[in-house]
Amino acid sequence: MRRLIAVTLTGMAAAPFAGHAVAAEMTVNVEIPRLDVAEYNRPYLAIWIEHADQTPVSTLSVWYDQHKRNGEGTKWLKDLRQWWRKAGHDMQFPVDGVSGATHAPGQQSLTFSDAAAPLGKLPAGDYQLVVEAARESGGRELVRVPFHWPPAAAANTQAKGDHELGSIGVSVKP
Repeated sequence: MRRLIAVTLTGMAAAPFAGHAVAAEMTVNVEIPRLDVAEYNRPYLAIWIEHADQTPVSTLSVWYDQHKRNGEGTKWLKDLRQWWRKAGHDMQFPVDGVSGATHAPGQQSLTFSDAAAPLGKLPAGDYQLVVEAARESGGRELVRVPFHWPPAAAANTQAKGDHELGSIGVSVKP
């Protein structure tokens, strides 16, 4: 699990940073629920950005079993059906900064900044953050959360899955 560390500057310590622009930021919180099933497998998961009309913009993260021999974990990425049809089939895995291991049940948090791709190149407008999960011997689920980029003010939006995904939150700040 990634841990975020916040540092607060006060008084004279903050003076050298006065006047410097702070990058806009998006934090994505994904809850993977603990399911009471006989055979639990961690879900494969894709997180991407779409325009309001659901055309894909950019893949932010893909979680899959990277340790299967001969790259066999990528074979099951097509079970993330919506993402695969829109963006995944064109990608070569692993992708630096995008590929990651599957996660256990619980709250997961990812932070992205406009100081780097893909948010750094994202034109102003209305978007949706999309999270899709698929689990072997389990179900599939897709959740969309709307957001505006770049943010004029801090904003939080949430949506909730029904089974494979819990609460999905998007926090943006200028």
